[in-house]
Amino acid sequence: MRKALLLLAVALTMATGTQAKVRLPHLIGDNMVLQQRTDARLWGWDKPGAKVTVSVSWTDKSYSTKTGSDGKWAVSIPTPEASYTPHTITFDDGERVTLKGVLIGEVWVCAGQSNMEMPVKGFGQCPVEGYNQEVVNARDFKGIHYVKIPSVMSMKPLEDANCEWREIGPTTVGDASATGYFFAQVVNKALDIPIGLVLANKGGTRVESWLTRDNLQRYTNEPLDTMAIVNGHEWDYHRQLVWGNGTFNPILNYTVKGILYYQGCSNVGDPGNQYSERLQLLVKQWREQFGLGEIPFYFVEIAPYNYSTIDGDNGARLREQQFIASKNIPNSGLVCTNDLVYPYESSQIHPTQKKAVGQRLAYLALNQTYGMTDIWCKSPSFKDMRIDGSTIHIHLNDEYNGISRFEDIQGFEVAGEDRVFHPAKAVHFWQPGGEYWSETIKIDCPEVEHPVALRYCFKNFQPGNLKNAAGLPLFPFRTDNWE
Repeated sequence: MRKALLLLAVALTMATGTQAKVRLPHLIGDNMVLQQRTDARLWGWDKPGAKVTVSVSWTDKSYSTKTGSDGKWAVSIPTPEASYTPHTITFDDGERVTLKGVLIGEVWVCAGQSNMEMPVKGFGQCPVEGYNQEVVNARDFKGIHYVKIPSVMSMKPLEDANCEWREIGPTTVGDASATGYFFAQVVNKALDIPIGLVLANKGGTRVESWLTRDNLQRYTNEPLDTMAIVNGHEWDYHRQLVWGNGTFNPILNYTVKGILYYQGCSNVGDPGNQYSERLQLLVKQWREQFGLGEIPFYFVEIAPYNYSTIDGDNGARLREQQFIASKNIPNSGLVCTNDLVYPYESSQIHPTQKKAVGQRLAYLALNQTYGMTDIWCKSPSFKDMRIDGSTIHIHLNDEYNGISRFEDIQGFEVAGEDRVFHPAKAVHFWQPGGEYWSETIKIDCPEVEHPVALRYCFKNFQPGNLKNAAGLPLFPFRTDNWE
Protein backbone atom coordinates (compact mmCIF):
# COMPACT_ATOMS: atom_id res chain seq x y z
CA MET A 1 0.00 0.00 0.00
CA ARG A 2 2.80 2.37 0.99
CA LYS A 3 4.62 1.54 -2.28
CA ALA A 4 1.49 2.27 -4.29
CA LEU A 5 1.04 5.64 -2.57
CA LEU A 6 4.69 6.48 -3.21
CA LEU A 7 4.34 5.67 -6.92
CA LEU A 8 1.19 7.77 -7.07
CA ALA A 9 2.98 10.72 -5.45
CA VAL A 10 5.85 10.45 -7.92
CA ALA A 11 3.39 10.29 -10.82
CA LEU A 12 1.53 13.37 -9.58
CA THR A 13 4.82 15.26 -9.16
CA MET A 14 5.86 14.37 -12.71
CA ALA A 15 2.46 15.36 -14.08
CA THR A 16 2.57 18.69 -12.25
CA GLY A 17 6.06 19.36 -13.55
CA THR A 18 4.98 18.59 -17.09
CA GLN A 19 2.06 20.97 -16.84
CA ALA A 20 4.25 23.71 -15.35
CA LYS A 21 6.86 23.60 -18.13
CA VAL A 22 6.44 26.14 -20.92
CA ARG A 23 4.71 24.55 -23.89
CA LEU A 24 5.25 26.07 -27.33
CA PRO A 25 3.25 25.62 -30.51
CA HIS A 26 5.11 23.45 -32.98
CA LEU A 27 5.48 26.46 -35.29
CA ILE A 28 7.76 28.06 -32.67
CA GLY A 29 10.68 25.68 -32.87
CA ASP A 30 14.30 25.00 -33.78
CA ASN A 31 15.43 26.36 -37.16
CA MET A 32 12.49 28.72 -37.54
CA VAL A 33 12.86 32.02 -39.40
CA LEU A 34 11.60 35.16 -37.67
CA GLN A 35 10.58 38.25 -39.60
CA GLN A 36 13.33 40.87 -39.49
CA ARG A 37 13.06 44.40 -38.06
CA THR A 38 9.66 43.98 -36.47
CA ASP A 39 8.01 42.90 -33.24
CA ALA A 40 7.85 39.15 -33.75
CA ARG A 41 5.15 37.39 -31.77
CA LEU A 42 5.97 34.37 -29.62
CA TRP A 43 3.33 32.51 -27.65
CA GLY A 44 2.49 29.32 -25.83
CA TRP A 45 0.94 27.78 -22.74
CA ASP A 46 1.86 27.20 -19.10
CA LYS A 47 0.04 26.79 -15.81
CA PRO A 48 -2.32 29.73 -15.00
CA GLY A 49 -0.55 32.65 -13.35
CA ALA A 50 2.94 31.45 -14.26
CA LYS A 51 5.65 33.98 -15.08
CA VAL A 52 7.38 33.29 -18.39
CA THR A 53 10.64 35.06 -19.24
CA VAL A 54 11.96 35.09 -22.80
CA SER A 55 15.59 35.84 -23.61
CA VAL A 56 17.20 35.98 -27.05
CA SER A 57 20.81 35.76 -28.18
CA TRP A 58 20.81 39.00 -30.17
CA THR A 59 20.26 41.27 -27.15
CA ASP A 60 20.85 41.27 -23.41
CA LYS A 61 17.30 42.41 -22.78
CA SER A 62 14.72 39.86 -21.59
CA TYR A 63 10.94 39.93 -21.87
CA SER A 64 8.52 38.70 -19.23
CA THR A 65 4.81 38.00 -19.16
CA LYS A 66 2.28 36.07 -17.07
CA THR A 67 -0.17 33.48 -18.27
CA GLY A 68 -3.86 34.14 -18.00
CA SER A 69 -6.45 31.98 -16.33
CA ASP A 70 -6.54 29.87 -19.50
CA GLY A 71 -2.79 29.22 -19.29
CA LYS A 72 -1.99 31.19 -22.44
CA TRP A 73 0.84 33.70 -22.75
CA ALA A 74 2.28 35.85 -25.56
CA VAL A 75 5.12 38.32 -25.99
CA SER A 76 6.43 40.42 -28.87
CA ILE A 77 10.20 40.48 -29.36
CA PRO A 78 11.95 43.19 -31.43
CA THR A 79 14.01 41.49 -34.12
CA PRO A 80 17.22 42.80 -35.70
CA GLU A 81 18.20 43.10 -39.33
CA ALA A 82 18.30 39.85 -41.27
CA SER A 83 21.46 37.72 -41.16
CA TYR A 84 22.62 34.14 -41.49
CA THR A 85 23.80 34.08 -37.86
CA PRO A 86 21.96 31.29 -36.01
CA HIS A 87 20.34 32.51 -32.80
CA THR A 88 18.88 30.94 -29.69
CA ILE A 89 15.70 31.79 -27.81
CA THR A 90 15.13 30.64 -24.23
CA PHE A 91 11.78 30.41 -22.44
CA ASP A 92 11.99 30.17 -18.65
CA ASP A 93 9.23 29.60 -16.10
CA GLY A 94 11.67 28.04 -13.62
CA GLU A 95 12.45 25.34 -16.14
CA ARG A 96 14.24 26.42 -19.30
CA VAL A 97 13.34 25.55 -22.89
CA THR A 98 15.84 26.69 -25.51
CA LEU A 99 15.36 26.85 -29.28
CA LYS A 100 18.40 26.68 -31.55
CA GLY A 101 19.23 27.56 -35.15
CA VAL A 102 16.79 30.48 -35.31
CA LEU A 103 17.40 32.80 -38.27
CA ILE A 104 16.20 36.35 -38.88
CA GLY A 105 14.95 37.05 -42.40
CA GLU A 106 11.81 37.39 -44.48
CA VAL A 107 8.80 35.12 -43.86
CA TRP A 108 6.17 34.33 -46.49
CA VAL A 109 3.06 32.16 -46.32
CA CYS A 110 2.42 29.77 -49.22
CA ALA A 111 -1.35 29.21 -49.37
CA GLY A 112 -3.87 27.71 -51.76
CA GLN A 113 -4.53 24.34 -53.34
CA SER A 114 -2.50 21.60 -55.03
CA ASN A 115 -0.43 23.71 -57.43
CA MET A 116 0.97 25.52 -54.39
CA GLU A 117 1.17 22.33 -52.35
CA MET A 118 2.98 20.49 -55.19
CA PRO A 119 6.50 19.72 -53.92
CA VAL A 120 9.74 20.03 -55.83
CA LYS A 121 9.73 16.23 -56.27
CA GLY A 122 6.23 16.46 -57.79
CA PHE A 123 3.14 14.36 -57.27
CA GLY A 124 2.40 10.92 -58.70
CA GLN A 125 2.19 11.23 -62.50
CA CYS A 126 2.82 14.97 -62.07
CA PRO A 127 6.55 15.79 -62.20
CA VAL A 128 8.20 19.15 -61.59
CA GLU A 129 10.64 20.11 -64.31
CA GLY A 130 14.29 20.06 -63.25
CA TYR A 131 13.93 18.10 -60.00
CA ASN A 132 17.34 16.38 -60.12
CA GLN A 133 19.16 19.64 -60.76
CA GLU A 134 17.37 21.28 -57.83
CA VAL A 135 18.64 18.52 -55.55
CA VAL A 136 22.17 19.03 -56.87
CA ASN A 137 21.94 22.83 -56.46
CA ALA A 138 20.20 22.86 -53.07
CA ARG A 139 23.39 23.78 -51.19
CA ASP A 140 23.71 26.94 -53.30
CA PHE A 141 20.81 28.52 -51.41
CA LYS A 142 21.70 29.03 -47.79
CA GLY A 143 19.22 30.20 -45.24
CA ILE A 144 16.01 28.97 -46.90
CA HIS A 145 13.87 27.17 -44.31
CA TYR A 146 10.31 25.90 -44.58
CA VAL A 147 7.63 24.43 -42.36
CA LYS A 148 4.75 22.35 -43.73
CA ILE A 149 1.51 22.69 -41.81
CA PRO A 150 -0.32 19.33 -41.95
CA SER A 151 -3.51 19.42 -44.01
CA VAL A 152 -6.11 18.93 -41.29
CA MET A 153 -9.86 19.52 -41.21
CA SER A 154 -11.58 20.89 -38.10
CA MET A 155 -15.01 22.28 -37.30
CA LYS A 156 -13.38 24.60 -34.77
CA PRO A 157 -10.26 26.76 -35.20
CA LEU A 158 -7.14 24.90 -34.04
CA GLU A 159 -4.32 26.66 -32.19
CA ASP A 160 -1.49 24.24 -32.94
CA ALA A 161 -0.30 21.97 -35.73
CA ASN A 162 2.16 19.08 -35.64
CA CYS A 163 4.97 20.51 -37.75
CA GLU A 164 8.68 21.32 -37.72
CA TRP A 165 10.99 23.71 -39.53
CA ARG A 166 13.40 22.20 -42.07
CA GLU A 167 16.49 23.68 -43.68
CA ILE A 168 16.75 23.38 -47.45
CA GLY A 169 19.37 20.86 -48.54
CA PRO A 170 19.66 17.91 -50.94
CA THR A 171 17.62 15.63 -48.66
CA THR A 172 14.89 18.16 -47.81
CA VAL A 173 14.35 20.25 -50.94
CA GLY A 174 12.10 17.62 -52.54
CA ASP A 175 9.35 18.10 -49.96
CA ALA A 176 9.20 21.90 -50.16
CA SER A 177 6.47 23.62 -52.16
CA ALA A 178 7.96 23.99 -55.64
CA THR A 179 6.31 27.36 -56.27
CA GLY A 180 7.29 28.60 -52.82
CA TYR A 181 10.85 27.33 -53.06
CA PHE A 182 11.48 28.88 -56.48
CA PHE A 183 10.11 32.15 -55.09
CA ALA A 184 12.51 31.87 -52.16
CA GLN A 185 15.49 31.17 -54.44
CA VAL A 186 15.09 34.49 -56.25
CA VAL A 187 14.40 36.61 -53.17
CA ASN A 188 17.25 34.94 -51.29
CA LYS A 189 19.71 35.69 -54.08
CA ALA A 190 18.46 39.22 -54.70
CA LEU A 191 18.43 40.33 -51.06
CA ASP A 192 21.06 37.92 -49.70
CA ILE A 193 19.06 37.16 -46.56
CA PRO A 194 17.33 34.11 -45.07
CA ILE A 195 13.84 33.24 -46.27
CA GLY A 196 11.23 31.35 -44.27
CA LEU A 197 8.29 29.66 -45.97
CA VAL A 198 5.17 28.68 -44.03
CA LEU A 199 3.35 26.13 -46.18
CA ALA A 200 -0.34 26.21 -45.21
CA ASN A 201 -2.29 24.75 -48.12
CA LYS A 202 -4.39 21.80 -49.26
CA GLY A 203 -4.91 20.32 -52.71
CA GLY A 204 -8.36 20.62 -54.21
CA THR A 205 -9.66 23.27 -51.82
CA ARG A 206 -12.09 25.99 -52.86
CA VAL A 207 -11.83 29.60 -51.76
CA GLU A 208 -14.71 28.83 -49.36
CA SER A 209 -12.53 26.18 -47.70
CA TRP A 210 -10.50 28.97 -46.09
CA LEU A 211 -13.25 31.39 -45.06
CA THR A 212 -14.28 31.67 -41.42
CA ARG A 213 -17.67 30.64 -40.10
CA ASP A 214 -18.62 34.29 -39.64
CA ASN A 215 -17.72 35.25 -43.22
CA LEU A 216 -19.41 32.19 -44.68
CA GLN A 217 -22.54 32.97 -42.71
CA ARG A 218 -22.60 36.66 -43.60
CA TYR A 219 -21.58 36.58 -47.26
CA THR A 220 -22.43 33.13 -48.67
CA ASN A 221 -25.20 30.55 -48.67
CA GLU A 222 -22.80 27.74 -47.76
CA PRO A 223 -24.34 25.40 -45.14
CA LEU A 224 -22.46 25.34 -41.84
CA ASP A 225 -24.08 22.40 -40.08
CA THR A 226 -21.48 19.68 -39.54
CA MET A 227 -23.31 16.95 -41.42
CA ALA A 228 -24.25 19.34 -44.22
CA ILE A 229 -20.57 20.19 -44.67
CA VAL A 230 -19.58 16.52 -44.60
CA ASN A 231 -22.31 15.40 -46.98
CA GLY A 232 -22.34 18.45 -49.21
CA HIS A 233 -19.34 17.53 -51.35
CA GLU A 234 -18.21 14.30 -52.97
CA TRP A 235 -14.60 15.10 -52.07
CA ASP A 236 -13.57 16.23 -48.59
CA TYR A 237 -11.08 18.76 -49.97
CA HIS A 238 -14.00 20.79 -51.39
CA ARG A 239 -15.54 21.33 -47.96
CA GLN A 240 -16.04 24.87 -46.75
CA LEU A 241 -14.69 26.22 -43.43
CA VAL A 242 -12.84 23.14 -42.18
CA TRP A 243 -9.48 23.57 -43.93
CA GLY A 244 -9.07 27.14 -42.73
CA ASN A 245 -9.88 26.04 -39.19
CA GLY A 246 -7.49 23.13 -39.20
CA THR A 247 -4.68 24.12 -41.55
CA PHE A 248 -4.48 27.92 -41.56
CA ASN A 249 -5.65 29.01 -38.13
CA PRO A 250 -2.54 27.59 -36.35
CA ILE A 251 -0.27 30.08 -38.17
CA LEU A 252 -2.22 33.29 -37.57
CA ASN A 253 -0.15 34.40 -34.55
CA TYR A 254 3.08 34.09 -36.49
CA THR A 255 4.62 37.32 -37.78
CA VAL A 256 4.95 37.20 -41.57
CA LYS A 257 5.85 39.54 -44.41
CA GLY A 258 3.19 38.50 -46.91
CA ILE A 259 1.10 35.80 -48.56
CA LEU A 260 1.61 33.86 -51.80
CA TYR A 261 -1.55 32.20 -53.11
CA TYR A 262 -2.20 29.70 -55.90
CA GLN A 263 -5.82 28.50 -56.02
CA GLY A 264 -8.90 28.61 -58.20
CA CYS A 265 -9.21 25.35 -60.14
CA SER A 266 -11.85 23.99 -57.76
CA ASN A 267 -13.95 27.14 -58.19
CA VAL A 268 -14.12 26.92 -61.99
CA GLY A 269 -17.77 27.20 -62.99
CA ASP A 270 -18.79 29.54 -60.18
CA PRO A 271 -21.43 32.01 -61.32
CA GLY A 272 -20.94 35.68 -62.15
CA ASN A 273 -18.47 37.61 -60.04
CA GLN A 274 -18.73 35.25 -57.08
CA TYR A 275 -15.14 34.00 -57.05
CA SER A 276 -13.64 37.47 -57.30
CA GLU A 277 -15.81 38.74 -54.45
CA ARG A 278 -15.01 35.79 -52.20
CA LEU A 279 -11.29 35.98 -52.93
CA GLN A 280 -11.34 39.66 -51.96
CA LEU A 281 -13.19 38.67 -48.80
CA LEU A 282 -10.58 36.03 -48.00
CA VAL A 283 -7.69 38.47 -48.37
CA LYS A 284 -9.45 40.97 -46.11
CA GLN A 285 -10.08 38.20 -43.58
CA TRP A 286 -6.49 36.98 -43.52
CA ARG A 287 -5.10 40.49 -43.17
CA GLU A 288 -7.40 41.13 -40.22
CA GLN A 289 -6.53 37.79 -38.63
CA PHE A 290 -2.78 38.30 -38.94
CA GLY A 291 -3.18 41.83 -37.56
CA LEU A 292 -0.11 43.05 -39.45
CA GLY A 293 -1.76 45.65 -41.64
CA GLU A 294 -2.18 45.48 -45.40
CA ILE A 295 0.46 42.80 -45.98
CA PRO A 296 1.29 41.94 -49.62
CA PHE A 297 -0.85 39.35 -51.38
CA TYR A 298 0.61 37.92 -54.58
CA PHE A 299 -1.30 35.22 -56.38
CA VAL A 300 -1.20 33.01 -59.45
CA GLU A 301 -3.56 32.77 -62.39
CA ILE A 302 -4.79 29.20 -62.95
CA ALA A 303 -2.95 27.64 -65.87
CA PRO A 304 -4.57 26.52 -69.13
CA TYR A 305 -6.39 23.18 -68.68
CA ASN A 306 -9.17 21.49 -70.63
CA TYR A 307 -11.84 21.43 -67.87
CA SER A 308 -13.67 18.68 -69.84
CA THR A 309 -13.42 20.62 -73.11
CA ILE A 310 -10.45 22.49 -74.55
CA ASP A 311 -12.54 25.07 -76.40
CA GLY A 312 -14.83 25.84 -73.47
CA ASP A 313 -14.40 29.05 -71.50
CA ASN A 314 -15.31 28.26 -67.88
CA GLY A 315 -11.62 28.20 -66.98
CA ALA A 316 -11.10 31.46 -68.87
CA ARG A 317 -13.91 33.08 -66.90
CA LEU A 318 -12.27 32.07 -63.62
CA ARG A 319 -9.02 33.68 -64.82
CA GLU A 320 -11.02 36.77 -65.66
CA GLN A 321 -12.31 36.77 -62.09
CA GLN A 322 -8.75 36.53 -60.79
CA PHE A 323 -7.73 39.49 -62.93
CA ILE A 324 -10.67 41.53 -61.62
CA ALA A 325 -9.71 40.64 -58.05
CA SER A 326 -6.13 41.77 -58.67
CA LYS A 327 -7.42 45.23 -59.56
CA ASN A 328 -9.64 45.43 -56.48
CA ILE A 329 -7.33 44.00 -53.81
CA PRO A 330 -4.90 46.66 -52.55
CA ASN A 331 -1.21 45.78 -52.31
CA SER A 332 -1.63 42.73 -54.52
CA GLY A 333 -0.31 41.34 -57.77
CA LEU A 334 -1.26 38.56 -60.17
CA VAL A 335 1.11 36.27 -62.05
CA CYS A 336 0.06 35.23 -65.56
CA THR A 337 0.74 31.57 -66.45
CA ASN A 338 -0.73 31.41 -69.96
CA ASP A 339 2.63 30.37 -71.43
CA LEU A 340 3.64 27.90 -68.70
CA VAL A 341 2.08 24.76 -70.13
CA TYR A 342 3.31 22.45 -72.86
CA PRO A 343 0.99 21.51 -75.75
CA TYR A 344 0.69 17.97 -74.35
CA GLU A 345 -0.50 19.21 -70.92
CA SER A 346 -4.12 20.03 -71.75
CA SER A 347 -5.29 17.32 -69.34
CA GLN A 348 -2.56 17.93 -66.73
CA ILE A 349 -3.98 19.95 -63.83
CA HIS A 350 -0.46 20.24 -62.36
CA PRO A 351 1.78 21.65 -65.12
CA THR A 352 5.45 20.81 -64.77
CA GLN A 353 6.88 24.36 -65.20
CA LYS A 354 6.80 25.58 -61.61
CA LYS A 355 10.11 27.42 -61.58
CA ALA A 356 8.85 30.34 -63.68
CA VAL A 357 5.73 30.60 -61.49
CA GLY A 358 7.83 31.08 -58.35
CA GLN A 359 10.20 33.45 -60.14
CA ARG A 360 7.36 35.66 -61.33
CA LEU A 361 5.95 35.86 -57.82
CA ALA A 362 9.41 36.86 -56.65
CA TYR A 363 9.64 39.62 -59.28
CA LEU A 364 6.39 41.09 -57.93
CA ALA A 365 7.70 40.97 -54.37
CA LEU A 366 11.11 42.39 -55.23
CA ASN A 367 9.60 45.29 -57.15
CA GLN A 368 6.48 46.11 -55.12
CA THR A 369 7.51 45.05 -51.61
CA TYR A 370 11.28 45.43 -51.56
CA GLY A 371 11.60 48.47 -53.81
CA MET A 372 13.72 46.95 -56.59
CA THR A 373 12.01 49.01 -59.28
CA ASP A 374 14.50 48.03 -61.98
CA ILE A 375 12.87 44.59 -62.00
CA TRP A 376 10.02 44.39 -64.50
CA CYS A 377 7.32 42.42 -62.76
CA LYS A 378 4.00 42.88 -64.57
CA SER A 379 2.47 41.00 -67.45
CA PRO A 380 0.95 43.13 -70.20
CA SER A 381 -2.82 43.52 -70.22
CA PHE A 382 -5.46 44.86 -72.59
CA LYS A 383 -5.74 48.66 -72.53
CA ASP A 384 -8.03 49.81 -75.34
CA MET A 385 -9.30 48.95 -78.82
CA ARG A 386 -10.11 50.90 -81.98
CA ILE A 387 -12.02 49.37 -84.90
CA ASP A 388 -11.18 50.74 -88.34
CA GLY A 389 -13.30 48.98 -90.96
CA SER A 390 -12.39 45.30 -90.76
CA THR A 391 -9.21 45.96 -88.80
CA ILE A 392 -8.79 46.19 -85.03
CA HIS A 393 -5.97 48.08 -83.33
CA ILE A 394 -5.27 47.52 -79.63
CA HIS A 395 -2.93 49.04 -77.08
CA LEU A 396 -1.52 47.20 -74.09
CA ASN A 397 -0.56 48.17 -70.56
CA ASP A 398 2.83 47.30 -69.07
CA GLU A 399 4.73 46.56 -72.26
CA TYR A 400 8.00 47.96 -70.84
CA ASN A 401 8.55 49.54 -74.27
CA GLY A 402 8.50 46.35 -76.27
CA ILE A 403 6.70 43.18 -77.25
CA SER A 404 8.25 39.79 -77.86
CA ARG A 405 7.37 39.37 -81.52
CA PHE A 406 6.26 41.44 -84.50
CA GLU A 407 4.75 38.57 -86.52
CA ASP A 408 3.10 35.17 -86.06
CA ILE A 409 1.25 36.32 -82.95
CA GLN A 410 -1.04 33.50 -81.89
CA GLY A 411 -4.17 33.51 -79.72
CA PHE A 412 -6.42 36.30 -81.04
CA GLU A 413 -10.00 35.70 -82.17
CA VAL A 414 -12.56 38.10 -83.64
CA ALA A 415 -16.36 37.99 -83.78
CA GLY A 416 -19.02 40.02 -85.55
CA GLU A 417 -22.63 40.60 -84.62
CA ASP A 418 -23.29 36.85 -84.92
CA ARG A 419 -21.02 36.29 -81.87
CA VAL A 420 -19.10 33.54 -83.64
CA PHE A 421 -15.35 33.82 -83.05
CA HIS A 422 -12.78 33.09 -85.73
CA PRO A 423 -8.96 32.92 -85.49
CA ALA A 424 -7.38 36.22 -86.46
CA LYS A 425 -4.02 37.35 -87.79
CA ALA A 426 -2.18 39.74 -85.48
CA VAL A 427 1.02 41.71 -86.20
CA HIS A 428 2.96 44.51 -84.58
CA PHE A 429 2.09 47.94 -86.00
CA TRP A 430 3.44 51.46 -85.55
CA GLN A 431 0.37 53.69 -85.58
CA PRO A 432 1.10 57.30 -86.66
CA GLY A 433 -0.25 60.09 -84.50
CA GLY A 434 0.87 62.66 -81.98
CA GLU A 435 4.46 63.55 -81.25
CA TYR A 436 5.49 59.91 -81.34
CA TRP A 437 4.10 56.96 -83.18
CA SER A 438 2.04 54.66 -81.02
CA GLU A 439 2.92 50.98 -80.72
CA THR A 440 -0.16 48.82 -81.34
CA ILE A 441 -1.20 45.33 -82.32
CA LYS A 442 -3.03 45.19 -85.66
CA ILE A 443 -5.61 42.39 -85.96
CA ASP A 444 -7.46 41.21 -89.07
CA CYS A 445 -9.83 38.31 -89.75
CA PRO A 446 -11.01 37.54 -93.31
CA GLU A 447 -14.12 35.78 -92.00
CA VAL A 448 -15.29 38.87 -90.10
CA GLU A 449 -15.82 42.00 -92.19
CA HIS A 450 -17.38 44.02 -89.39
CA PRO A 451 -15.74 43.02 -86.09
CA VAL A 452 -17.39 43.94 -82.81
CA ALA A 453 -15.54 41.82 -80.26
CA LEU A 454 -12.01 40.57 -79.65
CA ARG A 455 -10.67 37.78 -77.47
CA TYR A 456 -7.16 36.63 -76.62
CA CYS A 457 -6.65 33.07 -75.35
CA PHE A 458 -10.10 33.15 -73.80
CA LYS A 459 -10.51 29.38 -73.78
CA ASN A 460 -9.87 26.67 -71.24
CA PHE A 461 -6.66 25.58 -72.97
CA GLN A 462 -5.23 28.13 -75.39
CA PRO A 463 -1.63 29.15 -74.76
CA GLY A 464 -0.64 32.31 -76.61
CA ASN A 465 2.79 33.63 -77.54
CA LEU A 466 2.64 37.40 -77.06
CA LYS A 467 4.89 38.77 -74.30
CA ASN A 468 6.32 42.10 -73.22
CA ALA A 469 9.96 43.17 -73.03
CA ALA A 470 10.27 41.38 -69.69
CA GLY A 471 9.28 38.09 -71.30
CA LEU A 472 6.01 38.04 -69.35
CA PRO A 473 2.89 36.83 -71.20
CA LEU A 474 -0.17 38.85 -72.10
CA PHE A 475 -3.11 38.23 -69.75
CA PRO A 476 -5.99 36.48 -71.54
CA PHE A 477 -8.90 38.87 -72.06
CA ARG A 478 -12.15 39.54 -73.89
CA THR A 479 -13.80 42.81 -74.92
CA ASP A 480 -17.32 41.38 -74.87
CA ASN A 481 -19.54 40.44 -71.94
CA TRP A 482 -21.47 37.73 -73.74
CA GLU A 483 -22.77 34.77 -71.81
